[in-house]
Amino acid sequence: MNVGATVPIDPSVSIGHVHLKVADLERAIAFYQGVLGFEVTERWGKEAAFLSAGGYHHHIALNTWQSRGGAPPPHGATGLYHVAILYPTRAALGDALRRFLSAGVPLDGASDHGVSEALYLRDPDGNGVELYRDRPRVEWPRNPRACLPCQMARLPSTICLPNKLNQDSLMTAVAASTCDVCRRLTCRLETSLAGLYPLEID
Repeated sequence: MNVGATVPIDPSVSIGHVHLKVADLERAIAFYQGVLGFEVTERWGKEAAFLSAGGYHHHIALNTWQSRGGAPPPHGATGLYHVAILYPTRAALGDALRRFLSAGVPLDGASDHGVSEALYLRDPDGNGVELYRDRPRVEWPRNPRACLPCQMARLPSTICLPNKLNQDSLMTAVAASTCDVCRRLTCRLETSLAGLYPLEID
């Protein structure tokens, strides 16, 4: 019986948390708490930790039960592509950008999906992490058939961001990309990233 094709899931359902296997618990906590700012809500010795934003029981769980000292999955393996962390406002996403650049965490890339703006990086275990904010629904682009095309405008990881960022230096870094896709999207991505990062890091 093909029930799934005719009965949609309850629209109030959401994804509540992600549980990651990590090689070094302290290193992972230092990233998710020390860099991104999540709070540790519970800890099970040296084996597991639970972190959240806003007092929730946990949004992120970390454990070393089967992975202590382990290596990331090899290229070409199946598994997690990335964890996506939703920020409530553009200002909050800009604060996240300042946090991880101040900590020396490299930016893998950035995307303007039309429906959202996203930043990409990796945690210490090599897991992809997307930090994003949704645009208001009234701003989501729709084609003439009222479908919602999620755009994949990607700022590639080949862009070298300067150590000291301000609007001019960030826009220069984006414009210097030799990627054809990036060139087509330079204006939009420059505006997005420069708007997220209006101040310099000293």
